[in-house]
Amino acid sequence: MAERARKESAVGEINTLLGRGSEFEGKLTFEGTVRIDGALKGEVFSDDVLIVGEGAHVEAEIDIGQIIVQGTIVGNIRAKRGIELLAPGRVKGDITTPSLQIDKGVVFEGRSFMEGLTEKVKPRTDKRPQQPQQAQPQPNGPKPEPQIK
Repeated sequence: MAERARKESAVGEINTLLGRGSEFEGKLTFEGTVRIDGALKGEVFSDDVLIVGEGAHVEAEIDIGQIIVQGTIVGNIRAKRGIELLAPGRVKGDITTPSLQIDKGVVFEGRSFMEGLTEKVKPRTDKRPQQPQQAQPQPNGPKPEPQIK
């Protein structure tokens, strides 16, 4: 319970609440912080914070600033700032974010993509394993003499 209170104070005051027992279907856009404890089906768009509370069930494509998940999400999540998956949360879908936290006890089934990293890694086109290069004798130069022990 203290963990939940600390998280909510970190993201600010909750502007809107979709409470337990409530259902919403469609496109949700908002400013500020929204908490869902009921059921939502559709799409979610915001640059702000979405909290999916324990017991919530969300089937949606989510494009958000930041998201904290303790309930169930079925769908892809793209977060501009960060994703926190807290127990007993469940996510089935791909997630894309520069910052990802997954707590012990969370079930995550999908792929994760980290964006916004400082270094871009160039993929190798050569599929063979890399071998360390050995010194090659110079064709016109002197040949090394063998060492006698």
